[in-house]
Amino acid sequence: MSAINHTEYTELPKYIDPAPHADPTYPGPADHNKRRRRSSSIISHVEPETIEELSDQKSLPNLNANWVNTKGAWIIHIVIIGLLKVFYDLIPTVSQELSWTLTNLTYVIGSYIMFHYVTGVPFEFNAGAFDSLTMWEQIDDGDQYTPAKKFLLGVPIGLFLVSTHYSRYDLTMFIINCVACLIVVLPKLPSSHRLRIVLSDDGEDYE
Repeated sequence: MSAINHTEYTELPKYIDPAPHADPTYPGPADHNKRRRRSSSIISHVEPETIEELSDQKSLPNLNANWVNTKGAWIIHIVIIGLLKVFYDLIPTVSQELSWTLTNLTYVIGSYIMFHYVTGVPFEFNAGAFDSLTMWEQIDDGDQYTPAKKFLLGVPIGLFLVSTHYSRYDLTMFIINCVACLIVVLPKLPSSHRLRIVLSDDGEDYE
C-alpha cells in the first residue's frame, strides 16, 4: 500500500504596507513628536553663546561695535543733534517748541533702530557669532556701565530735558518727549539685556 503524502500549506500573512500614507508631507509619528507649540509669551530671552560662538566672537575685533570707543565717536551724536535742530529751524511753519520735539523724536528713532532693533553685523567676519545680538549688546562685549554706554545712555536723557525746557513745559510736548525718551532708555538698562519683544506667533514650530 503506497504511502499517502500529505502536503501542508501554511497561510502567509497578508502584506501590510509599512507606509500607508505615500504623501511625504504627511506627518508621521516621529513628526508628531517633533511638533511643538511656540511660547505665547511676547518677551523672550536670548540664550548665552556657546563656547564655539564665544571663540568666533573673539577671533577678530568687532568693527560693528568697537567704533563707539574711537576718537570723535561721542561728539558725532552732538553734531547730529545740532544738524537736526538746524534743519527743523529752517522750516518756516515749525515753531521752536515743535522743532526741539522733532529733533528729539528723530534722534530717538534713529538711535533705537541702530542700537536696539537691528541685530548682527553688516559684514561677515565672525561666522555669524553676533547674529542674535543687537549693537548695544555687542558694545564692550556686553559689559554694563562702561564709559561708552554711560554716554549713550545720558544723551537721550539730556536731550529730553533740553526739549522739555525749550518747549516751555507744554504738557503735550512733555508727554511725547517723555515717551520717546523711555523707548530708547529702557532697552539700555541691564534688566533689558538680551530681552526681545515678540510681536507675532506662528503657532507651531518644527525642529
